[in-house]
Amino acid sequence: MSVRDQDRRIESGVAQFNTTHWSVVLAAGQADSVETSQALQTLCRAYWYPLYCYVRRAGHTPEDAQDLTQEFFARLLEKNYFALASRERGRFRSFLLTSLKNFLTNEYRRSARLKRGGAEPTISFDTADAENRYVAEPIDTATPETLYEQRWALALLENALARLRDEYAARDAGPMFDLLKAYVWGERNAASYTDIAAQLDLTEEAVKKAVQRLRHRYRDMLRTEIAHTVTTAAEVEEELQHLVRLLRG
Repeated sequence: MSVRDQDRRIESGVAQFNTTHWSVVLAAGQADSVETSQALQTLCRAYWYPLYCYVRRAGHTPEDAQDLTQEFFARLLEKNYFALASRERGRFRSFLLTSLKNFLTNEYRRSARLKRGGAEPTISFDTADAENRYVAEPIDTATPETLYEQRWALALLENALARLRDEYAARDAGPMFDLLKAYVWGERNAASYTDIAAQLDLTEEAVKKAVQRLRHRYRDMLRTEIAHTVTTAAEVEEELQHLVRLLRG
């Protein structure tokens, strides 16, 4: 089933959650399969930065945080830790943080650190970009757990926006997306409808309708993104409300 087919099911309210990423992983249990591995790797690549933030906020140096985050993913994927997750209490967000904490306090003491410049890590990320993003974080007293959850929420928003951008680009509407994307959150510095209409050779009314469609589609994308990290339809709305609380924080 394609991602777009999954999205349609989720949006229609009759989503088959056994086809979403985290449900695929949980359903696999002890079994090892290409589908399971791909689903887990997709999730890990989407949400590595909140984990990096946690490790840094926990007091580790940039170099150690890079090594620890990559080694954690290597062990997560190679040792089948996901088989320990429970369908009843296992949202991917919570499972990942619990697994990381266990890794930091126990596993890493018995493991050899990945050497920078050595073997290709299982989940790769731009280490320089990771630290640049981290040092740009606002200075506050948030705990590692709070920072992780806040960055998780932002990652969901960013991933949904990236998927929406790809969708517009696929139908040659990339320029329209670039002009309208600020209206997803209603930014005050967004270009006026009049200016956008002039650039796109549309009427202001057409631009207003385009913004409405963009916002509606973004909400759909966001719910789809959340659905990939939970196991039931009811959890999508619960997780969405949790996300809103985090961002209002």
